[in-house]
Amino acid sequence: MTADADIAPGTVYLVGSGPGDPDLLTVKAKRLLEEADVVLHDKLPGPDIIGMIPEEIREDVGKRARGERTSQQYTNERMAELAHDGKTVVRLKGGDSFVFGRGGEEMVYLAKHAVPFEVVPGVTAAIAGPGVAGIPVTHRDYASSVSFVTGHEDPTKEDSAVDWGALADTGGTIVVLMGVGKLPEYTRELREAGMDPDTPVALVERGTWPDQQVATGTLSTIVDARDDIGIEPPAVTVIGDVARERQRVVKFLQNGAES
Repeated sequence: MTADADIAPGTVYLVGSGPGDPDLLTVKAKRLLEEADVVLHDKLPGPDIIGMIPEEIREDVGKRARGERTSQQYTNERMAELAHDGKTVVRLKGGDSFVFGRGGEEMVYLAKHAVPFEVVPGVTAAIAGPGVAGIPVTHRDYASSVSFVTGHEDPTKEDSAVDWGALADTGGTIVVLMGVGKLPEYTRELREAGMDPDTPVALVERGTWPDQQVATGTLSTIVDARDDIGIEPPAVTVIGDVARERQRVVKFLQNGAES
Protein backbone atom coordinates (compact mmCIF):
# COMPACT_ATOMS: atom_id res chain seq x y z
CA MET A 1 0.00 0.00 0.00
CA THR A 2 1.36 3.41 -0.97
CA ALA A 3 1.44 5.93 1.86
CA ASP A 4 -0.47 9.14 1.17
CA ALA A 5 2.74 11.09 1.69
CA ASP A 6 4.29 9.25 -1.26
CA ILE A 7 1.53 10.12 -3.72
CA ALA A 8 2.58 12.76 -6.24
CA PRO A 9 0.88 16.14 -5.73
CA GLY A 10 0.64 16.67 -9.48
CA THR A 11 -1.44 14.88 -12.10
CA VAL A 12 -0.65 13.40 -15.50
CA TYR A 13 -3.28 13.46 -18.24
CA LEU A 14 -2.83 10.85 -20.97
CA VAL A 15 -4.43 12.78 -23.82
CA GLY A 16 -5.21 11.63 -27.34
CA SER A 17 -4.90 14.52 -29.79
CA GLY A 18 -6.90 12.94 -32.59
CA PRO A 19 -5.65 12.53 -36.18
CA GLY A 20 -4.11 15.99 -36.51
CA ASP A 21 -6.76 18.57 -37.36
CA PRO A 22 -7.06 20.86 -34.31
CA ASP A 23 -10.81 21.06 -34.87
CA LEU A 24 -10.91 17.35 -34.01
CA LEU A 25 -9.38 17.83 -30.57
CA THR A 26 -11.90 16.99 -27.89
CA VAL A 27 -13.15 19.90 -25.80
CA LYS A 28 -11.45 18.38 -22.77
CA ALA A 29 -8.13 17.94 -24.56
CA LYS A 30 -8.14 21.59 -25.65
CA ARG A 31 -8.91 22.75 -22.11
CA LEU A 32 -6.13 20.63 -20.62
CA LEU A 33 -3.60 21.98 -23.12
CA GLU A 34 -4.53 25.48 -21.97
CA GLU A 35 -4.17 24.55 -18.28
CA ALA A 36 -1.03 22.40 -18.41
CA ASP A 37 2.26 23.31 -16.77
CA VAL A 38 4.13 20.97 -19.12
CA VAL A 39 3.13 19.15 -22.31
CA LEU A 40 5.14 16.08 -23.29
CA HIS A 41 4.19 15.45 -26.90
CA ASP A 42 4.82 12.83 -29.56
CA LYS A 43 5.73 13.42 -33.20
CA LEU A 44 2.22 12.50 -34.34
CA PRO A 45 0.00 15.37 -33.18
CA GLY A 46 -0.40 17.63 -36.21
CA PRO A 47 1.77 20.75 -36.56
CA ASP A 48 -1.24 22.98 -36.02
CA ILE A 49 -1.90 21.31 -32.67
CA ILE A 50 1.74 21.54 -31.58
CA GLY A 51 1.65 25.20 -32.58
CA MET A 52 -1.18 25.84 -30.12
CA ILE A 53 1.08 24.95 -27.20
CA PRO A 54 3.35 27.69 -25.79
CA GLU A 55 6.93 26.81 -26.68
CA GLU A 56 8.15 27.27 -23.12
CA ILE A 57 5.97 24.45 -21.76
CA ARG A 58 6.27 21.83 -24.49
CA GLU A 59 8.79 19.02 -24.62
CA ASP A 60 9.21 16.77 -27.65
CA VAL A 61 9.53 13.15 -26.49
CA GLY A 62 8.50 11.60 -29.78
CA LYS A 63 9.72 8.57 -31.65
CA ARG A 64 9.78 8.22 -35.42
CA ALA A 65 10.82 5.29 -37.59
CA ARG A 66 14.41 5.66 -38.87
CA GLY A 67 14.69 9.00 -37.13
CA GLU A 68 15.45 10.65 -33.82
CA ARG A 69 14.09 8.89 -30.77
CA THR A 70 13.40 9.58 -27.12
CA SER A 71 13.43 6.40 -25.05
CA GLN A 72 10.18 5.28 -23.49
CA GLN A 73 11.98 4.94 -20.17
CA TYR A 74 12.95 8.62 -20.25
CA THR A 75 9.37 9.64 -21.02
CA ASN A 76 8.03 7.52 -18.17
CA GLU A 77 10.53 8.93 -15.70
CA ARG A 78 9.94 12.50 -16.88
CA MET A 79 6.18 12.22 -16.35
CA ALA A 80 6.66 10.90 -12.83
CA GLU A 81 9.33 13.48 -11.99
CA LEU A 82 7.14 16.40 -13.07
CA ALA A 83 4.09 15.07 -11.22
CA HIS A 84 6.10 14.59 -8.02
CA ASP A 85 7.17 18.22 -8.42
CA GLY A 86 3.49 19.16 -8.32
CA LYS A 87 3.06 19.89 -12.03
CA THR A 88 -0.02 19.40 -14.16
CA VAL A 89 1.31 17.33 -17.05
CA VAL A 90 -0.32 16.56 -20.38
CA ARG A 91 1.15 13.54 -22.13
CA LEU A 92 -0.05 14.28 -25.66
CA LYS A 93 -0.20 11.52 -28.24
CA GLY A 94 -1.53 11.28 -31.77
CA GLY A 95 -4.92 9.66 -32.27
CA ASP A 96 -5.96 7.79 -29.14
CA SER A 97 -3.19 6.89 -26.72
CA PHE A 98 -4.66 3.44 -26.09
CA VAL A 99 -4.59 2.38 -29.77
CA PHE A 100 -0.98 1.30 -30.38
CA GLY A 101 0.14 4.40 -28.50
CA ARG A 102 1.78 2.77 -25.46
CA GLY A 103 -0.74 4.51 -23.25
CA GLY A 104 -1.32 1.28 -21.37
CA GLU A 105 2.37 0.99 -20.52
CA GLU A 106 2.53 4.60 -19.35
CA MET A 107 -0.59 4.17 -17.22
CA VAL A 108 0.92 1.20 -15.38
CA TYR A 109 4.21 3.04 -14.84
CA LEU A 110 2.41 6.02 -13.34
CA ALA A 111 0.40 3.81 -11.00
CA LYS A 112 3.54 1.99 -9.85
CA HIS A 113 5.16 5.32 -9.06
CA ALA A 114 2.20 6.75 -7.14
CA VAL A 115 1.26 9.32 -9.77
CA PRO A 116 -2.43 10.27 -10.10
CA PHE A 117 -3.45 10.20 -13.75
CA GLU A 118 -6.46 10.51 -16.01
CA VAL A 119 -7.09 9.01 -19.43
CA VAL A 120 -8.53 11.43 -22.00
CA PRO A 121 -9.54 9.52 -25.16
CA GLY A 122 -8.92 10.97 -28.60
CA VAL A 123 -10.35 10.38 -32.06
CA THR A 124 -8.31 7.46 -33.36
CA ALA A 125 -6.53 7.94 -36.68
CA ALA A 126 -7.34 4.31 -37.45
CA ILE A 127 -10.92 5.36 -38.22
CA ALA A 128 -10.67 9.11 -38.82
CA GLY A 129 -7.81 8.91 -41.33
CA PRO A 130 -9.62 6.57 -43.70
CA GLY A 131 -12.89 8.38 -43.01
CA VAL A 132 -11.74 11.77 -44.26
CA ALA A 133 -10.42 10.02 -47.37
CA GLY A 134 -13.88 8.63 -48.10
CA ILE A 135 -13.19 5.15 -46.76
CA PRO A 136 -15.49 3.72 -44.08
CA VAL A 137 -13.82 0.93 -42.12
CA THR A 138 -17.11 -0.97 -41.98
CA HIS A 139 -19.97 -1.17 -44.46
CA ARG A 140 -23.28 -2.96 -44.14
CA ASP A 141 -22.94 -4.57 -47.56
CA TYR A 142 -19.45 -6.07 -47.31
CA ALA A 143 -17.56 -5.39 -44.08
CA SER A 144 -19.23 -6.51 -40.87
CA SER A 145 -15.97 -6.52 -38.91
CA VAL A 146 -12.72 -4.62 -38.72
CA SER A 147 -9.33 -5.69 -37.34
CA PHE A 148 -6.77 -3.16 -36.14
CA VAL A 149 -3.16 -4.28 -36.50
CA THR A 150 0.20 -2.73 -35.73
CA GLY A 151 2.72 -2.70 -38.52
CA HIS A 152 5.52 -2.02 -36.06
CA GLU A 153 5.70 -4.62 -33.30
CA ASP A 154 8.09 -4.56 -30.37
CA PRO A 155 11.47 -5.27 -32.02
CA THR A 156 12.56 -7.36 -29.01
CA LYS A 157 9.90 -10.00 -29.72
CA GLU A 158 11.33 -13.28 -30.98
CA ASP A 159 8.30 -13.95 -33.17
CA SER A 160 5.50 -11.81 -34.57
CA ALA A 161 2.20 -11.97 -32.72
CA VAL A 162 0.27 -11.03 -35.88
CA ASP A 163 -1.34 -13.96 -37.69
CA TRP A 164 -1.88 -12.60 -41.19
CA GLY A 165 -3.43 -15.87 -42.29
CA ALA A 166 -6.12 -15.60 -39.64
CA LEU A 167 -6.74 -11.98 -40.57
CA ALA A 168 -7.13 -12.94 -44.23
CA ASP A 169 -9.86 -15.40 -43.22
CA THR A 170 -12.03 -12.88 -41.35
CA GLY A 171 -13.61 -11.45 -44.49
CA GLY A 172 -13.62 -8.02 -42.84
CA THR A 173 -11.55 -4.88 -43.11
CA ILE A 174 -7.93 -4.88 -41.98
CA VAL A 175 -6.52 -1.55 -40.78
CA VAL A 176 -2.76 -1.39 -40.27
CA LEU A 177 -1.16 1.45 -38.32
CA MET A 178 2.54 2.27 -38.66
CA GLY A 179 2.77 -0.16 -41.56
CA VAL A 180 4.20 1.84 -44.48
CA GLY A 181 7.69 0.38 -44.29
CA LYS A 182 6.56 -3.23 -44.01
CA LEU A 183 3.84 -2.94 -46.65
CA PRO A 184 5.60 -5.36 -49.06
CA GLU A 185 5.92 -8.00 -46.36
CA TYR A 186 2.38 -8.10 -45.04
CA THR A 187 0.67 -7.70 -48.41
CA ARG A 188 2.72 -10.68 -49.59
CA GLU A 189 1.75 -12.67 -46.48
CA LEU A 190 -1.93 -11.93 -47.06
CA ARG A 191 -1.70 -13.06 -50.69
CA GLU A 192 0.13 -16.21 -49.64
CA ALA A 193 -2.61 -16.84 -47.07
CA GLY A 194 -5.16 -16.90 -49.88
CA MET A 195 -6.48 -13.34 -49.96
CA ASP A 196 -7.47 -12.24 -53.47
CA PRO A 197 -4.61 -10.22 -55.03
CA ASP A 198 -7.26 -7.85 -56.43
CA THR A 199 -8.51 -6.92 -52.95
CA PRO A 200 -8.71 -3.10 -52.77
CA VAL A 201 -6.13 -1.34 -50.60
CA ALA A 202 -5.69 2.32 -49.65
CA LEU A 203 -2.93 4.22 -47.88
CA VAL A 204 -3.84 7.45 -46.12
CA GLU A 205 -0.83 9.54 -45.11
CA ARG A 206 -1.31 12.28 -42.51
CA GLY A 207 -5.08 12.06 -42.61
CA THR A 208 -6.72 15.45 -41.79
CA TRP A 209 -3.34 17.26 -42.03
CA PRO A 210 -2.88 20.02 -44.65
CA ASP A 211 -0.46 17.78 -46.59
CA GLN A 212 -2.64 14.66 -46.56
CA GLN A 213 -1.96 12.14 -49.35
CA VAL A 214 -3.88 9.05 -50.46
CA ALA A 215 -2.73 6.13 -52.58
CA THR A 216 -5.08 3.42 -53.80
CA GLY A 217 -4.53 0.09 -55.47
CA THR A 218 -4.89 -3.60 -54.79
CA LEU A 219 -3.07 -6.13 -52.68
CA SER A 220 -0.75 -6.75 -55.63
CA THR A 221 -0.26 -3.13 -56.80
CA ILE A 222 -0.32 -0.99 -53.65
CA VAL A 223 3.44 -1.12 -53.08
CA ASP A 224 4.04 0.45 -56.49
CA ALA A 225 1.30 3.02 -55.80
CA ARG A 226 2.97 3.87 -52.50
CA ASP A 227 6.29 4.44 -54.24
CA ASP A 228 4.80 6.39 -57.16
CA ILE A 229 3.06 8.90 -54.89
CA GLY A 230 5.75 8.90 -52.22
CA ILE A 231 3.66 7.85 -49.24
CA GLU A 232 5.64 8.08 -46.00
CA PRO A 233 4.85 7.59 -42.30
CA PRO A 234 2.61 8.33 -40.56
CA ALA A 235 0.00 6.54 -42.63
CA VAL A 236 -2.89 4.14 -42.21
CA THR A 237 -3.34 1.13 -44.49
CA VAL A 238 -6.88 -0.06 -45.22
CA ILE A 239 -7.30 -3.50 -46.78
CA GLY A 240 -10.69 -4.70 -47.94
CA ASP A 241 -13.64 -3.88 -50.16
CA VAL A 242 -14.32 -0.67 -48.21
CA ALA A 243 -11.22 0.87 -49.83
CA ARG A 244 -13.10 0.88 -53.13
CA GLU A 245 -15.67 3.34 -51.77
CA ARG A 246 -13.29 6.28 -52.13
CA GLN A 247 -13.46 6.18 -55.91
CA ARG A 248 -17.25 6.43 -55.78
CA VAL A 249 -17.28 9.64 -53.75
CA VAL A 250 -13.94 11.42 -54.20
CA LYS A 251 -15.30 13.97 -56.71
CA PHE A 252 -17.55 15.41 -54.01
CA LEU A 253 -15.30 14.84 -51.00
CA GLN A 254 -14.44 18.20 -49.45
CA ASN A 255 -11.89 17.23 -46.81
CA GLY A 256 -9.99 14.28 -48.21
CA ALA A 257 -9.64 14.56 -51.96
CA GLU A 258 -5.85 14.96 -52.02
CA SER A 259 -3.92 12.16 -53.68
